[in-house]
Amino acid sequence: MSNKKLVESITSRDKDFARWYTEICLEAELMDYSDVQGFIIYRPYGYGIWENIQDYLNKRFKETNHKNVYMPMLIPESLFQIEKDHVDGFAPETAMVTTTGENKLAERLIIRPTSEVLFAKHYAKIIESHRDLPKLYNQWCSVVRWEKTTRPFLRGKEFLWQEGHTAHATKEEAVEETLRMLKIYEDLGKEVLAIPFVTGKKTESEKFAGAIDTYTIEALMYDGKALQSGTSHYFGQDFAKAFDIKFQNKESKTEYVYQTSWGVSTRLIGAVIMVHGDDEGLVLPPFVAPDQVVIIPIQQKNEKVIEVTNKINNELKELNIRVKLDDSNRRPGWKFSEYEMKGVPLRIEIGPRDIENGVATIVKRHNREKITVELSKITEIIPKLLQEIHDEMYQKALNHVNENTNEAKDYNHFKELLEQGGYVKLSINEEAEEIIKEETGATARVIVEGEMLTDVCPVTNKKTTHTILFARAY
Repeated sequence: MSNKKLVESITSRDKDFARWYTEICLEAELMDYSDVQGFIIYRPYGYGIWENIQDYLNKRFKETNHKNVYMPMLIPESLFQIEKDHVDGFAPETAMVTTTGENKLAERLIIRPTSEVLFAKHYAKIIESHRDLPKLYNQWCSVVRWEKTTRPFLRGKEFLWQEGHTAHATKEEAVEETLRMLKIYEDLGKEVLAIPFVTGKKTESEKFAGAIDTYTIEALMYDGKALQSGTSHYFGQDFAKAFDIKFQNKESKTEYVYQTSWGVSTRLIGAVIMVHGDDEGLVLPPFVAPDQVVIIPIQQKNEKVIEVTNKINNELKELNIRVKLDDSNRRPGWKFSEYEMKGVPLRIEIGPRDIENGVATIVKRHNREKITVELSKITEIIPKLLQEIHDEMYQKALNHVNENTNEAKDYNHFKELLEQGGYVKLSINEEAEEIIKEETGATARVIVEGEMLTDVCPVTNKKTTHTILFARAY
């Protein structure tokens, strides 16, 4: 298989990973910069990836009886201030509306950084009895957080996401909901994104502001850094008490509800780029790719080529495969490079000579393997190839995680492993987490269940309390 670089304009991942990432975002036409720093334009190809994520999650949410709603984007400052821990967590990033352009507003309005307080206020109005529970709501929207440093999809002043907010009669139901949604996110990685997420509970210092427990899905990028790709939170009754969300239970006694919140964002697009991309551009998993197959006619004005490529295009569409027939006047070589850059999983090349021989050439984007397939069997083999590609991409990403997950029993070894990139397990006590963060830049990704690697914390020389999976992260 040839390793020749097809697209010379892209910086190599190994030379400058950050620059490689930004160039792919632009060259593959995923996004463009807007006139306001930190706000991006989602171009059709980038938004198409997000739509496929939405389609999968909406299906899963509806299967679990969740309803989509929409809350206002503006929050009165007095309402936002009700839950103190929550406010403290978002205060540095909140953007506010203070004037209409003519008059100063009587109360500042916060552009939502998240919508917990809006849902809590609404639930306090509409929940009265145990018969009103559970409330299983989700919304698709954008949020604004005034980040100092921005990078397309990964961290922006505005990003798109879904945020689920639910209310339950019992703690057990709410905890079950929190873990159920975590599992749906894990399945999204396995079934759509070809990303093996590491899942688990966050430490106290890393959990969401206002949550009792935060669970996370973590992805490992090509460069060995971790990316928090989604979270699911158990709130208990803290928001319910702050916002007075009560209900009459079956014994006619008044209780506070138990709540959850969970979400993923367009940060997932960044994860897909950085987990799977290569020096030629995007490498998209088939089930999230806007175009799963591209058909390239060789001699596109040849009548027989037109007839055959149109027939295959229509047959694949009937199978609900996202297919594009590029019969433009551009040279085939240009098209090959274009769709390499855009990461289209399968490319079908058909010319007059191929038709004479009753075959077509199919090229797999993820490994650039070329196979010759009989024209009569293309519609039969394409769905199988898409599944095979997904499975191979998932396994490659899983191997990357396994090969870059290590254990350390002393602090110096821990630091050495961090420099290599990837995840490092270390048994510590609670005081050590902040020391490690300050000295190494590594943060606690998840708490690892199971035995301690050591009885004594190698950072503080005190008794260990838990094992943590550490990594440097985006």
